[in-house]
Amino acid sequence: MSLMVSTFILILASVVSIFLAQVFSKISVNYISMIIGALIFFIPIMGKNVMTFNSDIFIGLIVAPLLFFEGQVTRLNAVGKELKHIIQTTVFLVVICMILAGFGVWEIAGVSLPLAFILAAISTPTDATAMESVTNGLKMPKNEGTFLKMESLFNDASGIILLNMAILWYINGYINYGETLGDFFISAGGGVLFSFSAAWIMVLFRQILLRSSYNSLNAQSLIYILTPFVLYYAAEEIHVSGIIAVVCAGLVHNAEAQRSRLINAPQVHLGFDLVSMITEIFNSTFFVILGYMFTKIISEEKFTNASLTWIMIGLTLYLVNVLARYLYGRLRLDFNNKSSWIFALGESVLIILSLIVPTIAFRFLLKKDVTDDDAEKEVDKIRVEMVHRAIDSVNKMYLPDNVKKSVIFDLMAQKQRTRTRAFVKAWVDVVRHPEFTGAEKELEMRAFMNAFVQEREYLDMISQSEIKYQNYVFELYNEILLAETLVIGPTVSEDEE
Repeated sequence: MSLMVSTFILILASVVSIFLAQVFSKISVNYISMIIGALIFFIPIMGKNVMTFNSDIFIGLIVAPLLFFEGQVTRLNAVGKELKHIIQTTVFLVVICMILAGFGVWEIAGVSLPLAFILAAISTPTDATAMESVTNGLKMPKNEGTFLKMESLFNDASGIILLNMAILWYINGYINYGETLGDFFISAGGGVLFSFSAAWIMVLFRQILLRSSYNSLNAQSLIYILTPFVLYYAAEEIHVSGIIAVVCAGLVHNAEAQRSRLINAPQVHLGFDLVSMITEIFNSTFFVILGYMFTKIISEEKFTNASLTWIMIGLTLYLVNVLARYLYGRLRLDFNNKSSWIFALGESVLIILSLIVPTIAFRFLLKKDVTDDDAEKEVDKIRVEMVHRAIDSVNKMYLPDNVKKSVIFDLMAQKQRTRTRAFVKAWVDVVRHPEFTGAEKELEMRAFMNAFVQEREYLDMISQSEIKYQNYVFELYNEILLAETLVIGPTVSEDEE
């Protein structure tokens, strides 16, 4: 029961964060989620019902599906092309950062060398979910963005292996290099082999169902949503990297989606919608938990000289990681000065510093993207003109008054400017008047078909002239296609008795 209550509180907080992000559009939803998470701690009735943090549950139920869906939007072919750089950044760079950060903490803070390396191992993996926070409203250069994305997908396994090595060093007093290397190859390589084979079997199974009479849209969607959870825990059970497993499985499913989009369009579309919803909620939940845990730790910590030491350790780890990544970008990846700083600051994660510092620095390093406010104003103008053209085409058609009135009301709703009072009046009309006859339904459908053709033609013209708003126009085009699926369907002619 307590788990259910805790989950409900966190998801509710995530939903509130997403709504508030629409109100405060200039602030990343991740920052808002962290603030909401902090507020939960100070509300007794909510804070006391949030369960104690469990890393296994957190990684398995939130991080694993996020990485799976992140992998799914990445082409397997692109990973193959960047394999050399992926290995460099997820293995060699992680090791370099850990060594430099470990010795840096040991020298400055005076802690034991094994403990310093444990802290360094924790600080080296990059965070795939942090990029949106620090680049909100900015354009990330393609090359640097590709490196950061690929790195954040695959380097968690390296960090976990190195962390285990440092912990064993701390406990036993020595490093077993052979065991560490063996664990790395078994964990990473085993995760890759297991995930590709298991994911491919699941893909084939789903494809066979799609082509059979036993296919069920809801059951297929459930299988797809459960895939990252099943693969992660199965991989961990056989002692290979669950993180690597879900990422690679996502890559396999990316190729599947590209080649089976039209075999069952409603099912594929539902899958995209589910992924979008789960990713948005889980990503927000991730930062709600982060804000809650950070506030809890601070409130329970009694500030002493030891606290200042830990703050100094955090600063040291962050600065060493940033400088190591900068030098690696300059010397190994042949980046120029600006690109190296983008790569260095991109995702060197030590929670608060990793969010605040890049957010400020990127304002000077990256070009501004089209702001949401500017895009909203322009798209609103396009939407209004699009609807007016559709209504003009309907007015020119010969239609019964009740059908024409109904179609025009629905088209006007596309402008998203109809008042609630108008909706209430239309709702009352629907309740009071009988359903359209079969002939009227067909005329309504044809009126919508004609209107949507006019809207698509207008948007097609606009997309070629308004290049910087092209993606927003395509989203509007997609809305029309979805609207068309709602109003176009088989009609039944009215039987005359």
